[in-house]
Amino acid sequence: MYKFPVYLRWADMDPNFHLRHSVYYDFGASCRVAYLEEHGLGLAVMEKLNLGPIIFREEALFRREVRMGDSLYITLEVTRLRRDMSRFSFRHQLFKEDGTLCAVMNIDGAWLDTSIRKLAVPPPEVAALFESSPKAADFSWEEV
Repeated sequence: MYKFPVYLRWADMDPNFHLRHSVYYDFGASCRVAYLEEHGLGLAVMEKLNLGPIIFREEALFRREVRMGDSLYITLEVTRLRRDMSRFSFRHQLFKEDGTLCAVMNIDGAWLDTSIRKLAVPPPEVAALFESSPKAADFSWEEV
């Protein structure tokens, strides 16, 4: 499981003095981008490959309140992959430092060939990264 620290800002809070709902999705995106960057698939590489991730579905299940001053981290696990690596699903879990689960975010996505703006099968180096990525206990393969 990949872990990524997240930091709260005043702008992340809502009028009820807890974390604004859309910030959870921002944390998930930051975690995914950091994971890809750390494993050699940063934005510059994606640009050279004419490849970019797109999201079809994103959902959050809110479990515990997050308030200013909480220390947090978010995790990343792959829950589903197509055999050709053209589609993927991730689960993020947001935890307080003490291990309290605050939210679960699920995303489904695919790869876009940015030169023709169509869905694509990623090149072997991207496929290898996703194949070696941390998998959830309930991970499954999806046939093409």
